[in-house]
Amino acid sequence: MNIVIYPQEQQASGGFDGGKITEQKPIGFPGEGSAVKRIGPLFYWAWAHAKVEGFIPMHPHQGFEIITYMVNGQAEHADTLGTQSRVAAGGAQVMQTGSGVSHSERFIGPDSEGFQIWFEPHLRDALQRRPTYNQYEHGQFAFSREDGATVKTVIGEGAPVELTADVRMWDIELSAGKTYRHRLAAGRALAGLAIRGDGGWSLGKAGQSSLVSFAHKDFSVLGADAGETEEALLTTDIGLRMILIEAPVQVDYPLYPKR
Repeated sequence: MNIVIYPQEQQASGGFDGGKITEQKPIGFPGEGSAVKRIGPLFYWAWAHAKVEGFIPMHPHQGFEIITYMVNGQAEHADTLGTQSRVAAGGAQVMQTGSGVSHSERFIGPDSEGFQIWFEPHLRDALQRRPTYNQYEHGQFAFSREDGATVKTVIGEGAPVELTADVRMWDIELSAGKTYRHRLAAGRALAGLAIRGDGGWSLGKAGQSSLVSFAHKDFSVLGADAGETEEALLTTDIGLRMILIEAPVQVDYPLYPKR
């Protein structure tokens, strides 16, 4: 298994509303300077903060599937489908933008924190579909809790979010000294952003891998070797919260933009 850690300085940054919203971008748009350009259909990942409140006015999207997932505070959404909604911490707003939709968004604090993550389905097909908006509250998601590990499935088996793109997403919380195990099939990659604490990755087979450490705000990318399903171990000495996204390295349709 290949494990690469990208510190904050190798990620992109950005902002909106005169700096009221600031962003760290593990995967940015072309030209923004992030070391990771895309992972299969996962091609944009922004970690946004607003100390008080920040507003992004109405703007258009087509084709892409976009999730806004809140860690703290609230996010307000309005769109040309007639939607007016607000979601609290732990909730998600999901747009499948299809043939086209415009929306505005507001991050509401104090200390609002969340993610906007973009996935790319087959655009030729997506552009033929009507755009949709769906919202999910924290309690609607699937949870497992065992021996100091809480695993919330945001996209994937048991979660209410259904996308066309072949992706899965988890919100993982580990107590100090605990471990999370993730089985990764050949041809797939696992990306993780440490939003609280720090930790390390190693292979599941004892003695075959030394610990690869990462710090708070670091971005991890793991890839399984060809032809093998491998197990990665996520560990922490001090406690950790991490957002994980799994996606295929390659898809059977053309991806845009070319990078």
